[in-house]
Amino acid sequence: MASEVFVRGMLFLSLTVVGIPGNATVIVAFLLLLYQEKRLLAADAILLHLACVNLLVVAVRALTETLASFRLADIFGDTGCKSVIFIYRATRGLSIWLTFLLSTYQCLSIAPPGSSWASVRALLGHYLAFVFLFLWVLNACMTTAAILFSFSTKNETSSIDNGINVQFCYLNFPSKLSRDANGAIQVGRDVVPMALMTLASLIILVFLYKHSQQVKGLRSSGAGNGGAEQRAAKAVVALVTLYVVFYGADNGLWVYTLTVKKTMSSSLISDLRLFFGSLYAALSPLVIIASNRKVNSRLGCVAHEKSAVEKIKNLSSM
Repeated sequence: MASEVFVRGMLFLSLTVVGIPGNATVIVAFLLLLYQEKRLLAADAILLHLACVNLLVVAVRALTETLASFRLADIFGDTGCKSVIFIYRATRGLSIWLTFLLSTYQCLSIAPPGSSWASVRALLGHYLAFVFLFLWVLNACMTTAAILFSFSTKNETSSIDNGINVQFCYLNFPSKLSRDANGAIQVGRDVVPMALMTLASLIILVFLYKHSQQVKGLRSSGAGNGGAEQRAAKAVVALVTLYVVFYGADNGLWVYTLTVKKTMSSSLISDLRLFFGSLYAALSPLVIIASNRKVNSRLGCVAHEKSAVEKIKNLSSM
């Protein structure tokens, strides 16, 4: 095995080891919350949906790349390439838009009760299922190029002039114009929510700063009001920061790929793009686990129940 393929496999293995258990833990915690309380708040529903999508991103891309790099499974035939690239790009885009939706909802949550923005927040929460459906359809429709133009590197040919090398697969566009147009659509799909969620995060940060100035010098009982919303807002800002850093690097590398003439000789740039694009999906559950008290409390209950069962078993065996 070539050293660069081994390093590549280890990098994607690290994403798999962190991302799959992390997102699965968040999903289990919110499902326990749903079971216990019979409902989820809109922000919790968005986080649950985000964790499910991120789990798909890591499982479909990082896990399959790990298996292929270590030659543990033969996944990337023509059908495999089309399926993996389509699902990865659709869920990756959906992860971005769900993060934007979360930041927007949290930004609306700081609006004064009775204001028009508070009404927008209530409306958004009421029709959240339709928003999810719209985002799924939107991102699936914007990813059709993966089905039309991707094929396995096993069918390597020297006649690829407008292709992109993604290690085990090629994306071969019929013309430079179609490649650039597809690239522009992908960048636009990422940059628009990036700009909007950055604006929403700035609004949240300004609100948090003003609130901290207002409560400075007050008694702790007075300063504790709205603590849960402040923690949620800080968590959202942390998620958006992760997104901007990782997907910003991803999009920068994508733009570079579109501007260079030769993109078939090496998959290095595409590998880096995939790594940064999957890094957010792998690390975001750690932010959720660390900052969300509902997740922490459910995980704590599970750990407590397990320890209680172990104690009972130990006593019964004595």
